[in-house]
Amino acid sequence: MSAKTVTRFAPSPTGYIHVGNLRTALMNYMIARKAGGEFILRIDDTDPERSKEEYVDGIKHDLDWLGLHWDRVERQSERLDRYHAAADTLREMGRFYEAFETPTELDLKRKKQLNMGKPPVYDRAALGLSETEKNKLRAERGAGVWRFKLDQERIEWADGILGDISIDAASVSDPVLIRGDGQILYTLASVVDDTDMGVTHVVRGSDHVTNTATQIQIMQALGHTPPAFAHHSLLTGPQGEALSKRLGTLALRDLRERGIAPYALLSLMARLGSSDPVELRTDMAALIDGFDLNHFGAAPTKFDQADLLPLTARYLQGLPLESVSGQIAALGVPDDLAAQFWNVTRENITTLHDLEGWWHLFRDGADPVIDDEDREFVAQAMTLLPEGPFDETTWASWTAAVKDATGRKGKGLFMPLRHALTGQRHGPDMSSVMPLLQVVKARKS
Repeated sequence: MSAKTVTRFAPSPTGYIHVGNLRTALMNYMIARKAGGEFILRIDDTDPERSKEEYVDGIKHDLDWLGLHWDRVERQSERLDRYHAAADTLREMGRFYEAFETPTELDLKRKKQLNMGKPPVYDRAALGLSETEKNKLRAERGAGVWRFKLDQERIEWADGILGDISIDAASVSDPVLIRGDGQILYTLASVVDDTDMGVTHVVRGSDHVTNTATQIQIMQALGHTPPAFAHHSLLTGPQGEALSKRLGTLALRDLRERGIAPYALLSLMARLGSSDPVELRTDMAALIDGFDLNHFGAAPTKFDQADLLPLTARYLQGLPLESVSGQIAALGVPDDLAAQFWNVTRENITTLHDLEGWWHLFRDGADPVIDDEDREFVAQAMTLLPEGPFDETTWASWTAAVKDATGRKGKGLFMPLRHALTGQRHGPDMSSVMPLLQVVKARKS
């Protein structure tokens, strides 16, 4: 094993990555960075039919948006010779055999075993085939699949999250490593890559536990020491429901388009499922410093995308004007009003998308919303509104004059006036809003 810590994130470019993928990527990234090691982005593109370059680009864009910068990129499609060499080695060792059952035949075997109260594992019937029988089956059905012959003993490892794991290999089917059409499958390709690239730590979802057991045996058969494995819990919806069917709507690109801030997402995903509280962090070093794999548990972890909104709002409140000047300029806010506009709105938005609504309000004015019982009051108040220009004292002096004239006070005074001027019952302090409304009104006229 390499003395240097090496981790990898290995997505398949068959779609856009989602929050479940991010959890895996982020954990591996933080382990590498905390140890001053190497983080590899490995594109698992051995499936030529489903892998698309647009998804490769999308994966890179998503990781770059989040600041998860890789040290190098590897592509499995460029390493097929290495996988075939490993397959040849396993054949020479007698640990690799060709099997010819159809999916229907395998399904019937599984049902029969279940009816007999046995685990539904492959019965290794192919090991009893003669060369003549194999040739006959190849002629009838084409090339078979290639299975790795497991040593039927217990496979054990100390999991970084789940603790000590022990799996009886006799309860697991000999894994298919090469399909009948020649496609190298993940289980073999990943083993070869992890060993060739000196990967020292692998963190992935708990749905990979059985797969890890078989990979450990394959690595050992090829003469390699397995990396340290850890399996994080799987995400559920906020009510504990399966999230797998909804992951398509939780793609990182969709969250980005909804205005979720990168550090809101990172802050949540870096602590979700651990004993540590979720706290907004605004730089990667702070996230990494507080990360400890030992603090994560095995229980399914609830994810609610609504939790990203208050984190995003808090993140935006702390941003200086320079960080949002591009978005503000794109709205058409004049440069000399940008700072004033940002100071007024920053604590009253959830995402940057909300800025557009505020600019429309300041630029075009609001449609007054006046309750019937307040119509006479508002009309009288408007006659007392001073001529511009307004400043930070205008709201206080105007409402004081209205109070004296009408006798209204408290919410009965302030709320109808705010509602009439902004069309909203809540928002920025009106002392700050008034000058901006007046400046914009003057610009329009």
